Parts: sequence; C-alpha cells; structure tokens
Amino acid sequence: MRSLTHSLSTGALTLLDAPLPGASARTVVVESRASVISAGTERMLVEFGRAGLLEKARRQPDKVKQVLDKVRTDGLSTTLSAVRAKLDQPIPLGYCNAGVVVDAGAASGFAVGDRVVTNGPHAEYVRIARTLAARIPDGVSFESAAFTPVAAIGLQGIRLAAPTLGETVVVYGLGLIGLLTVQLLRANGCRVLGIDRDAGRLALAERLGAVAIDGAQGDTVPRVLAHTNDAGADAVLLTLASESDEPVHEAARFARHRGRLVLVGVTGLALRRDDFYKKELSFAVSCSYGPGRYDPAYEEQGADYPLGHVRWTEQRNFEAVLALMADGRLDPTPLISHRFPFERVENAYDVVAGGEPSLGVVLTYPEHQLDAAAARTIVRAAPAASLGATSVAVIGAGNFATRTLRPVLRGDGVRLHTVASGNGTSAAIAAGKFGFERATTDVDAIFDARDIDAVFVLTRHDSLADLAVRALRSGKHVFVEKPIGLTEEEVERVAEAARESGRMLMVGFNRRFAPLTRELESKLAGRGGPLATVITVNAGAIPPDHWTQDAEQGGGRIVGEACHFIDLARALTGSPIVSLTAAMARTRDGRSVGDIATFTLGFGEGSVSAIHYIASGSRSYPKERVECFFDGRTVSIENWRRLRDWGAAVPWRVGGAQDKGHAAELRTWIKALRDGGPAPIPLDEIVEVSRWAVRAAAPYDETDGRDR
Repeated sequence: MRSLTHSLSTGALTLLDAPLPGASARTVVVESRASVISAGTERMLVEFGRAGLLEKARRQPDKVKQVLDKVRTDGLSTTLSAVRAKLDQPIPLGYCNAGVVVDAGAASGFAVGDRVVTNGPHAEYVRIARTLAARIPDGVSFESAAFTPVAAIGLQGIRLAAPTLGETVVVYGLGLIGLLTVQLLRANGCRVLGIDRDAGRLALAERLGAVAIDGAQGDTVPRVLAHTNDAGADAVLLTLASESDEPVHEAARFARHRGRLVLVGVTGLALRRDDFYKKELSFAVSCSYGPGRYDPAYEEQGADYPLGHVRWTEQRNFEAVLALMADGRLDPTPLISHRFPFERVENAYDVVAGGEPSLGVVLTYPEHQLDAAAARTIVRAAPAASLGATSVAVIGAGNFATRTLRPVLRGDGVRLHTVASGNGTSAAIAAGKFGFERATTDVDAIFDARDIDAVFVLTRHDSLADLAVRALRSGKHVFVEKPIGLTEEEVERVAEAARESGRMLMVGFNRRFAPLTRELESKLAGRGGPLATVITVNAGAIPPDHWTQDAEQGGGRIVGEACHFIDLARALTGSPIVSLTAAMARTRDGRSVGDIATFTLGFGEGSVSAIHYIASGSRSYPKERVECFFDGRTVSIENWRRLRDWGAAVPWRVGGAQDKGHAAELRTWIKALRDGGPAPIPLDEIVEVSRWAVRAAAPYDETDGRDR
C-alpha cells in the first residue's frame, strides 16, 4: 500500500510503499475511497517543514527553551542529535478519511464491507481504533463522508457555545470548518453571520444561509451590531487562523452581554480584561472533535465512554454529522474546489499551499484486489551478500528504536533482515532509513524465517515478554529493550524459554556499558571495604496518561525505567542483591505517586545502594548522577558526560558527548553472537535484576500493610 508522509526537516512529501496493517481486537483496517485535505492544519505543517531552522525556532519558542535546557544538562552534541532525529522522522498527514472495512477485530463492532469514515491519514489503507470510526449512512457518498472529521470540529465548538433556537451566532472565518459550521448552525435553527475577507467564501456563505460581512471593509463591530439591533451576537465561533489578537478583541466587542466566545481555530490570545469584565463574557477553547481527543485509552485502545456520562464523544459527533448529511441538512459538496487522484497528491498540496484559490481538496483512491497475506510484507532489497554476518530482525519502530538502536546496527557484520510494526508506515520509514531488506506488519514472518539469527524486541512493555518467549522458542537469540517482564511470572517465563532454547537473551541495560561506567569500575577494582552507591535519577514529569504510566501497558516507570539503575548498582557492586527496602511517595489523600520513589538495595558481600527516582525535579538539574563511596574515596558520574574522582590530582574526567552506553552494549552483544558467547550479561543476573525491579515497583503490600 502507499501512504503519504511529510518531512518536518525539509517539507518534502513522499508516497511511501508500506506493508498492509492487520486489525487487532479493537481496531479496523479500512481501504480508502476518499480523503479531504484540511487546508489550515496541513498547510501549516508543510510550511513549517519548508521553513529554515531559525524560522522553525521562531514559530516554537517553547520548544527552543526545552532545547536550551537540554543543552545545559546533556551537552550540545547530544541535543543537536536529538533535534535532528526528531525533525528527520517523517510523519503521516491527514485526518479525514472514508472507505470500506477490509479487516475488523473481534471486539471492534464493525464487519468487513462496512462503509465508514475515520480520522485516518492520507493512505490507501488505514488502521484505526473502533472509537474513531463511524458507519456511513446509505445515500451519503464517500466524498461527502470524508468531510466528517472537519465538520465534527465545528460541531464540538457549537456544543461548547450551546446556542438555542433563534439565537444569532457569528462565525468568524469562512474556511472549510467555518462554512461547515454555518450549515450546522442553520440546521440548529440559528441566525448566522459570517465574517471573512474572501469574496468567494462570503458569497458561498450567503448561499448556505448566512449573512455575509466583509472583514476587508474595516471594523466589523458596527456591522454586526446593526444586524442585531445593537444587542450584539449571542455567541461567536472563531474559526479562523491568525497570529493577531484583534479577532478575539473584535468578537468581544460585538458579542452581547453575557455572550459566549469559542475558539475553534487559532488566533493570538492577548486578551483584554475590560472586553470580558464589563460584559461578563465567557470564553472557551474547543478541543478538536470532542471528548476522547488525545486520550490514549479512547483513541488507541478503543475504550469508549458510557453514553450516560459523556453524551457526545468524538465518535458520536462523527455519527451526528453523518446523520445530518443523510437527511440533507449538511452538504459538503458545494465546498469541493478540487479533486485529485492519490498518485497526484503533490499537485494537491501545491494548490493548498497557495498555487491557486482552493477550499475543499479531495483525494480519490482506486479500489484494490490485494492478497492481504502477501501485502503485509514489503520486500525492499535483495538479501545482502554478507557471508558470516549476523542476520537481525527488529519488532517495533518507535522513536527510541529508530533514534538510538538502529543507527548502531548499520555497522559491518550485521545483516538488516526485517523490521516490523503494527501500522506498517513506521516500519517502512525505518526500513528505508536504515536499509532493512523487508518491512512487515506480520511478526509471524519473523519467527518463521530460518535466515534470521536474532530478534530485537522493542515494543511497548506489555508485549515484551510474550514476543521474547515466541522468538526464543523459534530458535532466535533475543535482545529485549527493558523490562523483560512486568510481573515475576512474566520474568520467569522469559527465563525458562531462554534456558530451554539455549539461545542468548540480552536486555537493554545499557548504562553498565557506558565508557564512564567502565572507567569507574577500574577505580573500584581491588577495593577493600563495602561499596556505598547513591544513584539520583531526575527523571522529569510525564503526563499521567502516558502509556509508560499505565499499569497494564507500561507497568509504571519504576519497573520500566528504574530497572536500569538497579542493574547499574548490581554491576558496580559485582554481588547478588539480597534485600530491598522501598518507599513510594504518596499524595495527601494517600494515593501512591508511581514515579517518585526511593529504594535501598543490600548486596551479598555487604555493599549497599540507594536509588532515588524522582519525577518532580527541575529540568535544568542533571538528569542522572551516580556517586560511589568506598575506602575513603568518592567517585561520581554526572549525566554520563563527566567523571570526578574527589581528592585525585586531576579530579575531572570530561567524557565529551553524552554516552549512556547504547553503542557499546550493542556491539558487545553482536560480537557475542558472532563468536558464540559468553553473554554480555549472564542470564541469571538479568533475571535477578528483573525480579527485584518488579518488587521495587510495588513496595507496599496493600493486603498486609508492610514494606517489602
């Protein structure tokens, strides 16, 4: 299949050959028939990509501050690499798609052959959660249905404004969303005034039943007041895109006392207190299609909200829009200015970028007769003639995988066989960028391939154990990007599979391989007394709904991330862990804070380690600090850039660019595979650290109230 991607670095558009995705339990796969380019949003993204680096920085000052903070803590080289990697990662474009279901999960509620609209991107096939798809009624064309997500944005703004029958509402900005909003308000029994500077759009608004006001003719306030007997508008929907603060100021001036203003588009927001104070105006910002937007549980996992508690979700707003289309009260066809076949998508974006006047630009797609099984794997290149090379496959194409691990794998002696991902597009991007022979959405193809020696499992935490077990039992060596399990039972299953298969298991505990760790270990060699280690991790806050914080998907940040530092303490001490005392922060009402914790490890030969994992610190403070106290000496590592041997003649050792050991870890493992061992980290040590990480993640037993 072909999928449209956009480079944030250059602005280039690419029709990418990607493997066909398969449906999971709560998703559907849709063969596209039509999609609509959202001119405002997508033009902004393309213009951002084509802008120079300084212009990009000017448009995102908040991101510049984050970059400067990162430079101070991680160094210039590391920060520039991260910024380039972010900009070099192509992204899909589009969110207005209509087509036919060709694969449906058992719990999706849809069937093969259903005509549906989704918020999927511009691609011949899209995979989408069940909560972001809605059936198209009979009599509604694919072209019309594809406008549904754009119309739902306007509808959600209307719901926030809550107009009643007979009220006067101003729609400020008559682009695609604005003109659809005009029709929705008319269907709601409202009198509508439309403001814009474009004569063609004003004429179209009048055809759709609005009173047109030309914003190019000066102050709009007296003209709106003249149409409302000087009372002012009951509500104003700002559906324009502008950097100016004037639209909000004007809207406040021509709104009535206690009127409602809702921002649906983008404007400057330097609000003037008097505008709102004297009239007691209310102001709201509408969030896209409605409740559920940006909630991973809703949009990714397909978990719906009960209708009795949330009447209008994203999906139910889609359904309401489609119902209005079915009975003729909403008609997007007058808004269509251009149609392009998908293969001419670059011509379509030239139009959207200002090549000629446009409004609704529709992309059309041909019907396909694909062999689904064959289409799930794309062969990009002939097998490499690399005698004796280690043949590897990678499952998972997320940011960490593409930014950190795969660049190292491009070295000599490694054959990049296959990369797999769930949606196909990310696998195809990674395959093209790093030179994999195949891209697939079918992990069974990896397990069944006899010419794959090793598998990297780089997916979300809840799937790591199962995929690792399957790979080991298929006779592959396995690298798991920590953790190997979210429970002790999962850890044991992986360990048992490794023992039974005789294959080598490696886990991504990279910090023990960092150059500064190796130097620290040389200083610890021959110590006489116990080692006391203090590791402080200034992890930084992430949203509570991020998947790593979810107990089922991520297991929480302690088991998912703090395991790194348990392993580091284990490596520095060189002795088995025998005890754990842990304490997790709690809110005032007694709830655990899953990413603020302190735990102390005891080791068999008498050493101790205190690990502080903290999410509430300043970003300008070093992210990681390791301090070792032994035999009257203190040696510390700060953020994997500097080592200090306190009291030494030359105390500082500056390591240059930040190096957390990823490259050395991978090279060591690949060498072990090629030479037949030994394993870089013994299996028993991997299992030991993984078990203690699981225990550290649940330090308080609610059944007996005792610390573990």
